Amino acid sequence: MAGLARFKDLCLDARDHQALADWWCRFLGYVRRDDERDPAWPVPIVDATGLGPLIWIVPVPEPKTVKNRMHVDVSGRTDELLAAGATLVLARGEDRGWDVLADPEGNEFCVFEPEG
Repeated sequence: MAGLARFKDLCLDARDHQALADWWCRFLGYVRRDDERDPAWPVPIVDATGLGPLIWIVPVPEPKTVKNRMHVDVSGRTDELLAAGATLVLARGEDRGWDVLADPEGNEFCVFEPEG
């Protein structure tokens, strides 16, 4: 049975949406989909390989103040991601096999060791 809706895009709020779009592009190997947009508009970024979802980095006036209710999971090496500008929120432990990191604006994401 088909659902009532289907996944379309992922949106991430940011106070400095231009800088955060650049950070996520470097971080995930994404590229800006359209450099001709008005700089005040949301920035669409896409997976350079065409495999990952479209992500919109959306400008908002307020800073992030509470824990995300939805977040991104990534595969990667935590030490490399920390060197790329992420910050450690919560280290993996006995009850959790992944690290929780945050982007420069505090948006949390989980990091799983790459398979293989």
